Amino acid sequence: MNTSTFGLWFLASVSPAEVDTLPGTNPLTMEGDLAAQMVTSLDEFVTQAVADSVESRQQLWNRDYRSHAAYADSIAPNRKRFRGYIGCVDERVPIDALHYIATTAQTAEIAKAEGYTVSAVRWHIFDGVDGEGLLLEPAAGEPVAQVIALPDADWTPEMLVGLSDEIPQNAQFARRLAEQGCRVVVPTLIDRDDTWSGNPKIGRMTNQPHREFIYRMAFELGRHIIGYEVQKVLALVDWMSRAENHPPIGVIGYGEGGLLAFYSAAVDIRIDAAVVSGYFQAREAVWQEPIYRNVWALLHEFGDAEIASLIAPRTLIVEASHGVEVEGPPPVRDGHAGAAPGRLITPPLASVKAEFDRAHELYEQLGVGQNLSLVASDGSIGSPGSDAALIGLLNALGQDQPLAPSGAPPQDGRTGFSPEARQHRQFHQLIAFTQDALRQAASRRETLWSKADRSSIERWQDTCQYYRDYLWDEVIGRCPPPSVPANPRTRLAYDEPGFKGYEVVLDVWEETFAYGILLVPKGIEPDDSRPVVVCQHGLEGRSQEVVDRKIESPYNAYGAELADQGFVVYAPQNAYIGQDAFRVIQRKANPVKWSLFSLITHQHERTLEWLGGQPFVDAERIGFYGLSYGGKTAMRVPALLDSYALSICSADFNEWTVKNATYDSHYSYMFSGEYEMPEFNLGNTFNYAEMAWLIAPRPFMVERGHHDGVAPDEWVAYEYAIVRHLYANLGIPDRTEIEFFDSGHEINGEGTFQFLHRHLTEGSSS
Repeated sequence: MNTSTFGLWFLASVSPAEVDTLPGTNPLTMEGDLAAQMVTSLDEFVTQAVADSVESRQQLWNRDYRSHAAYADSIAPNRKRFRGYIGCVDERVPIDALHYIATTAQTAEIAKAEGYTVSAVRWHIFDGVDGEGLLLEPAAGEPVAQVIALPDADWTPEMLVGLSDEIPQNAQFARRLAEQGCRVVVPTLIDRDDTWSGNPKIGRMTNQPHREFIYRMAFELGRHIIGYEVQKVLALVDWMSRAENHPPIGVIGYGEGGLLAFYSAAVDIRIDAAVVSGYFQAREAVWQEPIYRNVWALLHEFGDAEIASLIAPRTLIVEASHGVEVEGPPPVRDGHAGAAPGRLITPPLASVKAEFDRAHELYEQLGVGQNLSLVASDGSIGSPGSDAALIGLLNALGQDQPLAPSGAPPQDGRTGFSPEARQHRQFHQLIAFTQDALRQAASRRETLWSKADRSSIERWQDTCQYYRDYLWDEVIGRCPPPSVPANPRTRLAYDEPGFKGYEVVLDVWEETFAYGILLVPKGIEPDDSRPVVVCQHGLEGRSQEVVDRKIESPYNAYGAELADQGFVVYAPQNAYIGQDAFRVIQRKANPVKWSLFSLITHQHERTLEWLGGQPFVDAERIGFYGLSYGGKTAMRVPALLDSYALSICSADFNEWTVKNATYDSHYSYMFSGEYEMPEFNLGNTFNYAEMAWLIAPRPFMVERGHHDGVAPDEWVAYEYAIVRHLYANLGIPDRTEIEFFDSGHEINGEGTFQFLHRHLTEGSSS
């Protein structure tokens, strides 16, 4: 008798007391909450990847230091990718002039000071989107230089100019640069308040900072609050550089403005010099900062030193100052919740110096070490815009004269002015622009998918490989494959009349594992191999809920029901459990170009490999059936792993892009605390229909309760119709179906069970 036959005979013939492990596995001795331990192991794996990113990202750079021109050419691909990651992708409208803002009651010129005037201005960025702020112009003669001065997000332009006394005079660096003869423009930034973060028309408000509210909808569509505001800066650069012999252009910013000044100079070589205050540091802890600083693939390719290398050989001045300190989002209060955690602290001087040293080494290799300098404002705890920082900027812009003494701040001539109306305009313009991008997403997906060939099943499969790789590499994120042997460990957990159930632990990476419960029907003959249904729980669920009839849940013990019907069942424990524990993994993963599903996909890969090797399993007949967040898995994992013979998405399938990014529906994730949902640029590449296309020609089914609060029936039916159309075009309409039933967010288990039998058990000996 061979080993496989012995294992099957052993399962079928010995008593429960004699068996507590699955043949061919070691005993599982781990105790405690294995789900929580698994999540911890994944967190540690991602944490290590973040630490390793400093070295690993060097593979993506091929700097040529032979000349400045050769260097610029060699980093051009990195600069292009950086623009894409920060969502700086939309074409700006041409700009010939700034527009003065005046009314019948108020002229555009709002203040005069010794040597310069202050005017309210706006400028066009995109159709329907303007920048707004203040223009400081020399009162006589041409400007010696042009500077875009960027306040922190919670500072108004008036503060930076001195029209308001809410910040110290020595921090009013826009005014001080105007006193030196510079033309200065101070843009308004989207702030961290939550006044309009929601949609009162549908009764949905949140405590998300305005920056987060824009971030959430934009991220899904390949855009970003950072990219939008960099575009506002670059539009000013367009205007400042319109004349052939224009004065040199510089940027200076503090806090969020420091980020924008830094990124703008990295993106646009027309900017001659930059000062970054209260921001620059090692970025490996970016996951602890507010989520509106979450940039897909940032650490995969760029730390602050690498971003600085995009500015080289131009001048960069890093100012260590007292940074913006924010403990978290606005407080939760009645009807206002859902914001992501995240805080800001003053960049530690040691962190600033360490990252500066990395950047300086790159400048030195280019032979321009003198063009990168570090200055400390009052020992790194002072206000932004210190004399040393301003002198360095002015010198880089061709001005060698000593810094003129600071004069008296100008007096605002407006009466009754409030910056709130301006903030409201700026905020809602970006919402409208992003919602328009959402409306255009379907046509962008259609363009992307234009090379997929529907003329035959074979051509479809061949041409879809590009899209599968794109989904995995650029949207989900492809982390390293399993790197250690599976080392399966099991123990008996259930002994029911129709099946035995085993807890299973499989190693995936070093000190990282997958966990689940395997149900093996009793009475399997030695020469019989059964189909498998991988039954996936949802958010905050556990494998036990899927297989244990004693637990009341929306899963209705569908794993146990399927095992009783003769299927081998595997119920993986997925990582989306532990409240913010798994969301922290997502936050850590995004900057290294991974997501939670990067890890989950390889856990399934390891699980499929192990299941397929079991003597009682037919490896060609392994199906997937997931509810809710398990339905999210049903859309992504089988799209990437063709070892799954079919997929059933229950209680999740809908217009996924709309659900993530729309502002106009109470179904939207925009108003929930599930801040991990947006996937960068998914909306322009894959909706749920396109993910299902990657499952085709394998069977695919949707299970939908009419009263499920995930989405309305209309969204589900519309998106499914796109799937059905493809299957019909391929001549296989019998391989897909949708079942509506008169209930809510739960497993129905009627049409889906028939679907499983039809496509997995046909021709089986069971």
